[in-house]
Amino acid sequence: MASVEAHRADLQASRTASFGGGAIVGVLGGLVGLGGAEFRLPLLIGPFRFPPLEAIILNKAMSLIVVAFALVFRTRAAPLYDVVSHTSVIVNLLAGSLLGAWCGASLATRLHSRTLYRLIAVLLAVIAAILFLGEHEGAAGAALAGVSLWLAGALAGFAIGVVASLLGVAGGELLIPTCILLFGVDIKIAGTLSLAVSLPTMIVGFARYSRDESFAVLYKARRFAALMAAGSIVGALTGSLLLGSVPESVLYPVLAVILLLSAVKVWRYHGEHRFT
Repeated sequence: MASVEAHRADLQASRTASFGGGAIVGVLGGLVGLGGAEFRLPLLIGPFRFPPLEAIILNKAMSLIVVAFALVFRTRAAPLYDVVSHTSVIVNLLAGSLLGAWCGASLATRLHSRTLYRLIAVLLAVIAAILFLGEHEGAAGAALAGVSLWLAGALAGFAIGVVASLLGVAGGELLIPTCILLFGVDIKIAGTLSLAVSLPTMIVGFARYSRDESFAVLYKARRFAALMAAGSIVGALTGSLLLGSVPESVLYPVLAVILLLSAVKVWRYHGEHRFT
């Protein structure tokens, strides 16, 4: 009887931890207008002890759910007609990001776990550096024009697609500055455009991961993933409501430090895996 009660207590603690962890991640991401997947991945690898590839797949699945909700919510801040008027930007970035997502997922499934840990750590450090630079101001206009702009957009999209697949993230921290600096898009529209690009990009990466045996983790950890995704959505909404309550001069460096510390831990991580 005591063992049954202990099992129930452990199960409840696990559920609370998964929802609570997702909520914290969502708040952190919401404060800077992101989905929080960059913060979720180190949590999955560290405290929850998922192998790197399974952590990426879980992160990708949860990111898909969070981004789908975020895209609906963002239409209030950026009307649909404003987004449609920038269809060329979306198509340009997707021309590269869809292929990049497939290639990134293929690479992740072939890498040794130790190498994948190291690669994840490096990419987290790069994103930390981007966050440290803070929010970009809107550009006066597109940096390039014609064929040069299209090629630059496709190449940027490809690189973003690779990174998004390798980390299981939406890639907003890369897409938003690309939309602003390369295409001269207003920052409010850039946030919605990044979601419009990242959703199909993630679906392509997800489709590639579905061909790997590690994809079974979605079934094994389905309740965990559902609770963490729900927590992430609630947290993202809370974070968006708190947006502006913390000075950017403080917020961005703090979040960058959190990611950098996470990168160091992932680099050094060799712990036991909970799900195998």
